Amino acid sequence: MIHNPEVGSSSLPRATKAILHPEGGLSFRVAPVCFAGACILLLSCGGPQRSAPDVIDIRVAMAAQEEAWDRGDIPGFMEAYSDTICFISSRGTRCGKSEVQASYARNYPDTAAMGDLTFVIHEVIPAGPDHAWCTGDWKLYRTADTLGGGFSLLWTMEAQGWRITRDHTY
Repeated sequence: MIHNPEVGSSSLPRATKAILHPEGGLSFRVAPVCFAGACILLLSCGGPQRSAPDVIDIRVAMAAQEEAWDRGDIPGFMEAYSDTICFISSRGTRCGKSEVQASYARNYPDTAAMGDLTFVIHEVIPAGPDHAWCTGDWKLYRTADTLGGGFSLLWTMEAQGWRITRDHTY
């Protein structure tokens, strides 16, 4: 019991509710929010967790993206993307690997437009056994200007390895 000085009485914590049964006895019901939280905690404890090699694999894939971009190789850059990629930016949402690749080709028609790409990865956070979030910044150095912004990537373990399934770039 918790004493509530505002009401001048004692009450059960909000996370539980007492149920008095007609035949006698008292039981407690846990609030749905607490039950859901307990389920999430239990589910996150089981199964394989991603390790440092997985984080390294994601960082290596992003380094390969930078190198491909700097060579003017959009198909090589796209290797890190899943076929089910959805790319979300201020220009809108494009889904599907071929649509995203076509958009890159339209917006960056040659190596001068592509410039030199640099990623700064802030964190790679495991999100279950087959997913990870990656956040960071990007800079695109070109002769005429420098562009930049941030990104949030959802990586998914697929048969071919880690692939980006969601790319929020701003």
